[in-house]
Amino acid sequence: MMPAASPSGPQGPRPWYATELGARFASAIVLGIVALLAAYRGGGLFALFWLLAGGAILYEWTTVARVRPTLPLQVAFGLALAGMTLVLVTDAPAAIGFGLFGLGCIAGAVVARDTRNRIWALAGFACAAVVTVVPPLVREHPELGITGLLWMFAVVWTTDVTAYFVGRKLGGPKLWPRVSPKKTWSGFAGGFLGGVGAGLLVAFVAQRLGWVPVASLPVVVLLSGIASLVSQAGDLAESALKRRFEVKDSSRLIPGHGGVMDRLDGFFAVALLVGAVLLGARIAAA
Repeated sequence: MMPAASPSGPQGPRPWYATELGARFASAIVLGIVALLAAYRGGGLFALFWLLAGGAILYEWTTVARVRPTLPLQVAFGLALAGMTLVLVTDAPAAIGFGLFGLGCIAGAVVARDTRNRIWALAGFACAAVVTVVPPLVREHPELGITGLLWMFAVVWTTDVTAYFVGRKLGGPKLWPRVSPKKTWSGFAGGFLGGVGAGLLVAFVAQRLGWVPVASLPVVVLLSGIASLVSQAGDLAESALKRRFEVKDSSRLIPGHGGVMDRLDGFFAVALLVGAVLLGARIAAA
């Protein structure tokens, strides 16, 4: 009679969905579909989606950076983010939104325990505010709209995916090993080319469909290249932040990706760039 197999013996290969890459792929597909559906719907639902994303970033940042007192800061900043979203949804004057952001900064500066906690807390609030506010602003912008938003998604997502797979396939010299040991120059170049191609494709399709053009195709190539570089810089910046506080992931909220910050680091950087351009255009037109 054959003895029963030991439960600690060698196991067969795990199915693809049980691997880290499988979990990463499945999570990316689900989140991408949800983001695209919310973008198509627009309005309050889309703004709520990004409020949740901004709230998650706020939670992860304050946890990773170990700001104190954590909960009071999270509550103060969270209320400010909710108020800013309400301003967007109700088309209230932009000055009210800026005022709420300022009140959030003041509250954080008062509540934070000391200078170190104050700096890290306010930096996290600013990052969360960018992610919360900029995508809805782009979606409702008369000259950008859903085309501009899809361009941001396409450049960031494609940069991330192509950098990951090209880097794994080709390897080679490391990009910045002290900050992110796995990133390579080949992945950086692949991500750049992929981001430019994706941005150009969105603009081309938008022209064919008669949507509002974001810019001429040569300008789109230039902007897509800049956005791809900025996206990869945001990824490196978040890696530096995690290394600074000696954590692997910002949280465990997204299987295969870690936290929301891990998923939106590049998108945050591009949103910051787009938000700065929109703010500059608004000031110039005033």
